Amino acid sequence: MAILVAYDGSEPARKAVTRAFDEYPDEEHVLLRVVEAAGGSTGAGINLAQEALKDMREEASDDVEDHVADLEVGDDVDYRTEVVVGDPAHEVVEYAEDEDNDVDHIFVGSHGRSGVSRVLLGSVAEKIVRRAPVPVTVVR
Repeated sequence: MAILVAYDGSEPARKAVTRAFDEYPDEEHVLLRVVEAAGGSTGAGINLAQEALKDMREEASDDVEDHVADLEVGDDVDYRTEVVVGDPAHEVVEYAEDEDNDVDHIFVGSHGRSGVSRVLLGSVAEKIVRRAPVPVTVVR
């Protein structure tokens, strides 16, 4: 069994990590960071775009590790980070649907970093709730 946490570095996402660790301390946790590719990269050469995406993934992975290190979690909590490129809601649901990942529950922050999405349930969180193949906990 794995617990998937959609992680974007926002405060609600940090709270989602803490809650997932607290509620499922003996399970494996996967912190999934989705890097959105810039729309203008399609006009660039394929090699240049691939190199830029590789750099973005490495930076995002380091960012997640730094953020989790700042959280006060027990040393015995088993977690790993994954970084993918694409649409956040789609990638989280797709990751959970893959039987090889053995995801049984998703935790997601109520809203991410964008300002407009802070007014109501974030659009990414809403899409994940509607499309996920497993239970989802939305954390505010």
